[in-house]
Amino acid sequence: MPETVLPAEAVAGRRVEFAYYRDQDVYLPGIITAITDDPASLRVRLDGTRSNLACRADYEGIRYLDQVIPVPDLPMGRFHPTVRDFDGTLYAGIPVCEFEDEDIVLLTPDPTTARAALAAYLDDHGMDPEYHRHHPDCLELRWVVFEWQPEDAECPWLMTFGTGGADMAVQIHYLPA
Repeated sequence: MPETVLPAEAVAGRRVEFAYYRDQDVYLPGIITAITDDPASLRVRLDGTRSNLACRADYEGIRYLDQVIPVPDLPMGRFHPTVRDFDGTLYAGIPVCEFEDEDIVLLTPDPTTARAALAAYLDDHGMDPEYHRHHPDCLELRWVVFEWQPEDAECPWLMTFGTGGADMAVQIHYLPA
């Protein structure tokens, strides 16, 4: 296999624009975070994301920009989640996340809004809200903290129960499995 020759522009810290193959006309801003010696030699982190994409330096969907800056550290620690952190889907205007163990988190302290979001979520997933496990009366108002994990972790963030006085604590509605 011929060795891939990197263009001079392919350096860590170079600002780029990246287009997914299926959306070739939509370019997203990002930065080269690393150069590797495998065939997909660039690691690119798109702005506002926490994970790297692997691509070849000659990929037709990458544009090298002039600016080279230090690679920003990956955000770590506690944070306030957004709809993007909950996979980008809103139900009745509220971010909802279901974990692998089937616990459901609704990112709102308001019980009426939480019930509406739960009903929309269950309807969208074909689940019966009258089934005891999904009954709106089972929603619990809880204080939690969200914390970013390292990039190679099993999941991007963890949620732990806390108290109202905890640093970066938010109130959510929680439906245990």
